[in-house]
Amino acid sequence: MEEAGRDRTGCENLQRALSECYQRFGPGATRHAACRHLNRALAECLVSFVCPDESEAVRTLCGSGGTLLKRSQCQQAQLSLSVCISSHQPD
Repeated sequence: MEEAGRDRTGCENLQRALSECYQRFGPGATRHAACRHLNRALAECLVSFVCPDESEAVRTLCGSGGTLLKRSQCQQAQLSLSVCISSHQPD
């Protein structure tokens, strides 16, 4: 994630914290429970870096319930985010 000693994604601290959490707790349910919030935060950070507009649309449109139109827009935003993420995965 680093390039020339610099964190390009802004996620380096989360990655380090997750790694430390994994070192502190052995494999299993305890590790899963203890590190879950860091795992999720790192995933959200990386997705926001790779697909910033799509991530923001999902956060904005899917953050709460709403009208049929808003739910439809949320589904479309989720689909757009999924397509964006897929486009960055190796074949």
